[in-house]
Amino acid sequence: MAFMAVLESDLRALSAEARRRYPAVKDAAEHAILKLRTLSGPSEIALNEDILRIFLMACEVRTVKLSVIGLSCLQKLISHDAVAPSALKQILSTLKDHAEMADETLQLKTLQTILIIFQSRLHPETEANMAQALYICLRLLEHSRSSDSVRNTAAATFRQAVALVFDHVVHAESLPAGKFGFGGYTSRSSSVTGDVNRSINNSESLGHEPTSGGPSRMREIITTAGKLGLRLLEDLTALAAGGSAIWLRVNSVQRIFALDILEFVLANYVVIFKTLVPYDQVLRHQICSLLMTSLRTNTELEGEAGEPSFRRLVLRSVAHIIRLYSSSLVTESEVFLSMLVKVTFLDLPLWHRILVLEILRGFCVEARTLRILFQNFDMHPKNTNVVEGMVKALARVVSNVQVQETSEESLAAVAGMFSSKAKGVEWSLDNEASNAAGVLLASEAHSISLAVEGLLGVVFTVATLTDEAVDDGEIESPRYEYDPAAKSTGKTAVLCIAMVDSLWLTILDALSLILSRSQGEAIVLEILKGYQAFTQACGVLHAVEPLNSFLASLCKFTINFPNEAERRSAVHSPIPKRSESLSEQRENIVLTPKNVQALRTLFNIAHRLHNVLGPSWVLVLETLAALDRAIHSPYATTQEVSTAVPKLTRESSGQYSDFHILSSLNSQLFESSALMHISAVKSLLSALRQLSHQCMSGTSGSFGPAVSQKIGSISFSVERMISILVNNLHRVEPLWDLVVDHFLELAENSNQHLRNMALDALDQSISAVLASERFQDNVPSRMRGTSHDMENRSKELRLLECSVISPLRVLYFSTQSIDVRTGSLKILLHVLERHGEKLYDSWANILEMLRSVADAPEKELVTLGFQSLRVIMNDGLTSIPADCLQVCVDVTGAYSAQKTELNISLTAVGLLWTTTDFIAKGLLHGLAEENGTSVLDTNSSVKQMDGVLKEKETPELPDKADDKAPKINIIDRDSLLFSVFSLLQRLGSDERPEVRNAAVRTLFQTLGSHGQKLSKSMWEDCLWKYVFPALDHASHKVATSSKDEWHGKELGTRGGKAVHMLIHHSRNTAQKQWDETLVLVLGGIARLLRSFFPFISSLPNFWSGWESLVLFVKNSIVNGSKEVAIAGISCLQTTAISHCPKGNLPMAYLNSILDVYEYAIQKSPSYSDNAASKVKQEILHGLGELYVHSQRMFNDRMFTQLLGIVDMGVKQALLMHENFETEFGHVPPELRIILEILPQIQPSENISSMWLVLLRELLEYLPRSDSSLQSEDDEVKQLNSTDSFPDNIIGKKNKMPNGSASISPKSGKAASLDSSAMAVGGIPSYLFAEKLIPVLVDLFLQAPTVQKYIIFPEIIQNLGRCMTTRRECPDGSLWRVAVDGFNHILIDEVCKFPVNCGSDSKPSRPARLRIWKEVADVYEIFLVGYCGRAIPSNSLSPEALRADEALEMNILNILGDKVLKLPVDAPSDILQRLVSTMDRCASRTCSLPLETVELMPSHCSRFSLTCLQKLFSLSSYDGGASDWNLTRSEVSKISIMVLMTRCDYILSRFLIDENDLGERALPAVRLEEIIYVLKELARLVIHPETASVLPLHPYLRSGLSEQENCNKHQHLLVLFPSFCELVITREPRVRELVQVLLRLITRELMLEKVGTLAS
Repeated sequence: MAFMAVLESDLRALSAEARRRYPAVKDAAEHAILKLRTLSGPSEIALNEDILRIFLMACEVRTVKLSVIGLSCLQKLISHDAVAPSALKQILSTLKDHAEMADETLQLKTLQTILIIFQSRLHPETEANMAQALYICLRLLEHSRSSDSVRNTAAATFRQAVALVFDHVVHAESLPAGKFGFGGYTSRSSSVTGDVNRSINNSESLGHEPTSGGPSRMREIITTAGKLGLRLLEDLTALAAGGSAIWLRVNSVQRIFALDILEFVLANYVVIFKTLVPYDQVLRHQICSLLMTSLRTNTELEGEAGEPSFRRLVLRSVAHIIRLYSSSLVTESEVFLSMLVKVTFLDLPLWHRILVLEILRGFCVEARTLRILFQNFDMHPKNTNVVEGMVKALARVVSNVQVQETSEESLAAVAGMFSSKAKGVEWSLDNEASNAAGVLLASEAHSISLAVEGLLGVVFTVATLTDEAVDDGEIESPRYEYDPAAKSTGKTAVLCIAMVDSLWLTILDALSLILSRSQGEAIVLEILKGYQAFTQACGVLHAVEPLNSFLASLCKFTINFPNEAERRSAVHSPIPKRSESLSEQRENIVLTPKNVQALRTLFNIAHRLHNVLGPSWVLVLETLAALDRAIHSPYATTQEVSTAVPKLTRESSGQYSDFHILSSLNSQLFESSALMHISAVKSLLSALRQLSHQCMSGTSGSFGPAVSQKIGSISFSVERMISILVNNLHRVEPLWDLVVDHFLELAENSNQHLRNMALDALDQSISAVLASERFQDNVPSRMRGTSHDMENRSKELRLLECSVISPLRVLYFSTQSIDVRTGSLKILLHVLERHGEKLYDSWANILEMLRSVADAPEKELVTLGFQSLRVIMNDGLTSIPADCLQVCVDVTGAYSAQKTELNISLTAVGLLWTTTDFIAKGLLHGLAEENGTSVLDTNSSVKQMDGVLKEKETPELPDKADDKAPKINIIDRDSLLFSVFSLLQRLGSDERPEVRNAAVRTLFQTLGSHGQKLSKSMWEDCLWKYVFPALDHASHKVATSSKDEWHGKELGTRGGKAVHMLIHHSRNTAQKQWDETLVLVLGGIARLLRSFFPFISSLPNFWSGWESLVLFVKNSIVNGSKEVAIAGISCLQTTAISHCPKGNLPMAYLNSILDVYEYAIQKSPSYSDNAASKVKQEILHGLGELYVHSQRMFNDRMFTQLLGIVDMGVKQALLMHENFETEFGHVPPELRIILEILPQIQPSENISSMWLVLLRELLEYLPRSDSSLQSEDDEVKQLNSTDSFPDNIIGKKNKMPNGSASISPKSGKAASLDSSAMAVGGIPSYLFAEKLIPVLVDLFLQAPTVQKYIIFPEIIQNLGRCMTTRRECPDGSLWRVAVDGFNHILIDEVCKFPVNCGSDSKPSRPARLRIWKEVADVYEIFLVGYCGRAIPSNSLSPEALRADEALEMNILNILGDKVLKLPVDAPSDILQRLVSTMDRCASRTCSLPLETVELMPSHCSRFSLTCLQKLFSLSSYDGGASDWNLTRSEVSKISIMVLMTRCDYILSRFLIDENDLGERALPAVRLEEIIYVLKELARLVIHPETASVLPLHPYLRSGLSEQENCNKHQHLLVLFPSFCELVITREPRVRELVQVLLRLITRELMLEKVGTLAS
């Protein structure tokens, strides 16, 4: 094993060292090696003395090297228990000898060996061995030749040996092992609270140490080990006293060393002294006597006893006696404490007092020690109040700072010490200072710091003991409800109460003093912690006076009030004393870190003690009110806080300032009231109310900072009361009256600001309660139903609702102040807007209040009251009980009838509509049980209405309809509905036009919206009680009202004359105002008839009502205003167009409407003002709309009547607006309306014969000449002689004289207008004709085929007449429109005759001939006479001229490209005429003399050239057979002959003109013409059929026919002579073109081959 190997190695080293000088040792070592090899372990070595002997032999040589080896080996043997106990004496003797040697190494080895002996099983058991071992240590300690290292090692070895001796005593006496005390003096923590907590933990561990196996009582018999320890203790006591140690045989040692060892034993082996009587006797008689003697200060101390280190040890020893043995050494402890307290009063060195203060501080921060001391002394009537004395002594040290000259420096040093301590740096007397003054200042500061810490230790001890009493159940926790009658009987609780009563005043004075004078963050924080701890303890212990005093003192440090004198903080009453000081607060408030931390401390206290503060709340609230003012003050700031102490710094995020944090804490305090007991909440509210009452006095008539502060405090109280209420909504009943009563008191205050504040607070409070979950879970609308449902509603909740709303009624009726009443109404409005659906039992009071407001003369009150009513009617009807609905209607009627504000009346009328809407939702419930028949139950009526009930109006089933509406029966709903109708009818007679109009509008809108839910009997009542009476009443008022012009409201004066507001002319008389009402009545009737006519018409006697309505409309048209007439027409019109398409309007009703229209148009010439024109326009427009919607109901008679009305309208308009067109340049309004409706009145299939009547009627309005129309009788005869048309058409035609239907309804006067309708003053009505032609053309194209071709010639003829107006009126548009219409008809109809006309519908040949004749006439007249002509005009712009030219070209293109090229069935003579017409147009340029040609406009030559081009086009053939037909062939034959003639003339004329001119040049137009002709002749290719008609010799014709490829230019042979003459022309271009033509002729005649053969 390793030990044996090491030991053998040591023996070899020893043998090697002794080889030369000590052979005996060498031999013994070698022998020991051999012996060692035979041994197996330490136990066998212990039995063999040879091994030990060799090492002792080496030591006896007394050489350093051998002794060192020998001692080292001895240590190893002892450590491994390889030495027998019997050898201890010999070993000690050897060690004693070595201790006398001067070598330091040997001395240290000796001390090490001694310590190993005490730690091993060789521990001395006899007095001799023990004394010798300890003597060796003391000998080396006190030897003068010992080095410092030896002395220090000896002192440490002796201390450890003593500890081992007493440990051995504990073990031998079977005492509890482990910790035997507090371990001596311990270092302080960084704070007083840390020291207290550490002492609590130490005391807990000591109190819970195991005691099993140990004696339960003191005993006198001790073991040998105990006797050895006792002898050692006695010697140590003697040495500490300066005597000699008899047993240890030591004359003297340093008293400090002995006292230090003694203090160590007293501190760590308490169990020995408390268990063994001999030890206790030594402690009581020897040690205490020693300490008392050493503690005396009445004599001058000399030597060691006067040194600070000795005094420190003495004091620490005394502290151990008091701390650990005061229970058994009562008298001695009392003496010690008295002496310590006395030292603080004596004029001793400062270091001495500091040492004493450290001891006293230690007692104060140790909760267990302080508790024992107070119990044993202060609570014992026969003993001295030592704890009280200590506290007073500490307080005296603190208070002495006031009289010191260097008090400020000392306090600054104290703050620095606390800051250093917070950082973990401890200051002590050993710290050096730079100078004596610095040492003195630091010492004074240290003494003050110790005193402050001692006082704080007492505070935290009291708090700790109080918490312990709470944990043990002796005192109720502050979290529970406070019971003032409860008495604390627990031991710890009684102790705490006694300590508080005895010490609080002294502690408060000292702490408040140091807090007021200190600015350091750490010390302020520590003291405020003490404030918080002691105040909380007082609150838990129900110590009212200390609690109030500490709170008052703490509040003093929350906010700085300049010029506030320092005063005693103790307050014996909870009534606040700070109202006077608050008035002195200046605007500039700076919150120091001390203020901020004090406020935080106050918040902590309030949070912890909220249930036990009671009346003390006033102190807290007064300070919080001041804080609230400071937070909201623009002049308040906080000082910058350093980062030395984290708890005093701002938030780590840096986002919130101290004000934000304090404001948050302020709010959280009252938000936490939800966790308080109800009694505590009441106390808090009472305190707030008390604070408010104190500030209310003196706020009425004065101004200034003081008043502002008071109002700020009241505002704070009010806001916090609201906060408490909001956070206690779950238990608001016991708090409501307390809060609201105060608000009502404030509302009666004379200060306006306070009244407004009270009103706002009341608003917030009521809204908060109604918004709570209790009301949310009990919405009345969910409980609608039987009375049983309402009985199940919580009685408490119903009472709460009434109590919440009742303050508004009380506030309104109890005051005459307008602003208070206004405020109460505003609150009511807010409540209804936010929580109206949650109310039920309070509606009667609310409606009563609103009804009284309606009669108020103040506009502001009426406005606010009505706003509340509007909320009720719009959103709250579902929440109102059924018995209150009638009251709602009456209240709404009151607001409608009030005269204070017009807009309110108007809006109230609208609310009646909302009411009917709500009432009507339940009308379907129970309708089946009613005797009457509703709209929905009348099957026939529903069918007639044909979907009048829209999807959105479809009622729900009775079991699903409006489950939120009040459950009222159908009779009640009928009654409510009729009450609303009656109210609206009364309002319809109101003198204010706006109100009555709104009432009329609402009446009819409600009937129209909910008519489908009314029964038959209700409809009868509505018609004969409300609808028709409203019409009669309004018409009567119109007839009897004044026509005098009104003057508007007077705005002021100008130039001595009054200036009035302008009133529009349409409503500046009473009659005009009633006209407006009558218009609304008619509009309402129209809506009803539109929606419910099928049902209403089935009611009895409705026809009489309809007749009265028709009669009224007739009279209004003739005698009424324009608006009334138009409204009457619209009423009839709306009814007809709504129901005619569905077949719901009987024929009698439609005829009556047509009769009204006819009557109105017939009577219109008798009144020709602008109003009549508007009425006529409305009638004409309605006429077209009426026909569109009811054309299936029209027959021939009715359509003829309709055309007669239109004819009268046209002719009257043309007659009455003689100069309208020339003055204004547009069609009169009536004619514009007629033009709009003409496309709409197309005859339907059942009256298709009316097409001729309609079209001929329209042709009457176009300009005509007397000779333009042929007799229509010939046409009729021709038609009758053919079989092309069915007999029925012919029969109908025969019934019309002269080919047109007679309009029987025309009066004689209307017919007499015919002769003057077309021309007024000789000027044709061209403008109307311009607008009419497109309409006529469209109608003509849409007409049936049979009727179309009957009227076709007349249409063409009339269009041609309109086209000829170009010369009469070239600037007009009539001819242009006619040209467009003519082209349109030709393209759509004439060119499609063979295509569109079937065998049955194809017109007869005579009819077609007539049509083609008219077409040819129009072309001949217009193209020859009006196109390409120089028509004079000074007003046409170049753009217009170009447009006209394009129009000419267009008609020419249609003729040349459409009519003459398409396969039409035109006769040859017609084709000849058309080609001839084109040739005549083409001949203009060549036919005119040269002088005239030069003057001809350019467009004329272009037109002529274009016509010539069309002739070439008609004669040409492009080789395609697809577009070649018979008509095309015929036209080509005709056109080629005409073209050859025209070309020959042009060529001949060119030569003649050229010869006549001589050297002069021909006009450019003529030159251009001949060049064009020559070019076209060269390009022209003709069809063989066309070539067959050319005038060629028969031989030439037969010869050319045989050539297949050379017969395309035969037309050139006809003009060959002319070409030959042109060869000599002077014009080079002409000669070149002639050469080309001659070559073509050569090729055509095949003469090229002949020339080739000849060559």
